[in-house]
Amino acid sequence: MTLVALGFLTGGVALGLVVGAIPGLTATLAIALLLPFTFSLETVDALLALTGIYVGGIYGGSITAITVRIPGAPANTMTLLDGHAMAQAGRTEEALGLATFSSFVGGIAGGVVLVLFAPQLARLSLEFQSPEVFSLVVFALVAVAAVSTGPLTKGLAATTLGLMLSTVGLDRLVPVSRFSMGVPDLLAGIPLLPVVIGLFALSELFWQASEKLTSLEKPAIEWRRVFDFIPTVKRVGVALFAKSAAIGAFVGALPGGGAAMSAFLAYAEAKRSSPNPDAFGTGIPEGIIAPETANNAMTGGAFVPMLALGIPGDAVTAVILGGLIIQGLTPGPTLFRDAGDVMTPLFVGYFLAYVLVLVLGLALLPWFARLATIDRKYLLPFIGSVSLVGAYASERTAFAMGLTVAIGIFGYTLRRFDYPLVPVLLGLILGPLLETNFRRSLMLSENGAWIFVSSPLSAGLLIGAAVLVIHFARRNR
Repeated sequence: MTLVALGFLTGGVALGLVVGAIPGLTATLAIALLLPFTFSLETVDALLALTGIYVGGIYGGSITAITVRIPGAPANTMTLLDGHAMAQAGRTEEALGLATFSSFVGGIAGGVVLVLFAPQLARLSLEFQSPEVFSLVVFALVAVAAVSTGPLTKGLAATTLGLMLSTVGLDRLVPVSRFSMGVPDLLAGIPLLPVVIGLFALSELFWQASEKLTSLEKPAIEWRRVFDFIPTVKRVGVALFAKSAAIGAFVGALPGGGAAMSAFLAYAEAKRSSPNPDAFGTGIPEGIIAPETANNAMTGGAFVPMLALGIPGDAVTAVILGGLIIQGLTPGPTLFRDAGDVMTPLFVGYFLAYVLVLVLGLALLPWFARLATIDRKYLLPFIGSVSLVGAYASERTAFAMGLTVAIGIFGYTLRRFDYPLVPVLLGLILGPLLETNFRRSLMLSENGAWIFVSSPLSAGLLIGAAVLVIHFARRNR
């Protein structure tokens, strides 16, 4: 570790914070754009810069989720439910402080898991074959539909809409076009970022524009309020942090799990185990702590299969995997033996990155809080402009901009009829994983659908999904 290496790490974290906070620009996109510039860098410098962007991007998405109800990335979708409600109640600094501290705790916990338990988690993740992955996705979809605001039936219907959107494009196993309506841009499927921007940025813009614009009260932003979250952390206790971090690290170690699934599952578990589950979505600290701890713990877990097996845990580590190969490293069981001089500073840099997140996040928190005080007549046009630019930047086509507007109208209509938006997004994200593993399992099966209950792990996940439906159906009744 040199001053130059620390400079690349700090620059990566700062860039990740900025990119993560801009709707439509994700850590994946930033790393993909930066990757060509790492060719000429030293191996350690390149990997630390990529790791910094990854860590900063996951946290940065919580900033706009809390202040303007637009998640910077799908991983921060659950944070906006309670985070923005707290901001509207005049507790913006507390909400941002909780997100910052929870990200730090989750990231450090994920790093400990990465360093101490990588071999065990890698072996456990190998136990998930196609039936188990299918059952895990079913459990995640049902969990999010169950904990969404409104009736259970509307949550399940919204999930189904998301799954329907995920079937557009080329078939996953057979090269046949499905539901693309002759539009070449849809052959690759409905792109994720325009959907995220449309559902949560433009639909919110349309929603607020349909209401009477009133002047926002400008709360006094004081430095002493930066640490308002500390009494809340003491009251919540260690258990929620530990449980959410465990969920995030475990899901991160599963190839294809990702930050979004870990945040959804942690939020669902926090609501399930809460003595007052109906308070979720109204602005309670637990609704920020659970998803932010989980999605940052996921970063450590996602490194496990990428480094130990050469299997990326999510989209960002897939790009980082390319960076490793570019630097002449071969991810897999021999990586730690052959490149220990690179792995050690990478692990140390990972921990330092989360220290930088805590320091930079708290130092700049008052400026983040000011985003919530901008007059809406200036804020809404800015959001619309940034959203469309972000949609274009993600796909580099005018079609993506039109699709974003269409999805925004679709999301606004769903909100008008009290259908939750989060299950739609999760259905789109996890739909390909669900379909591919479902069909692959049936191809491998000799007894049809019995393959999904042939292993205790798969059967347990499906039973858990059924229990969730019954539990929340009875409570809603």
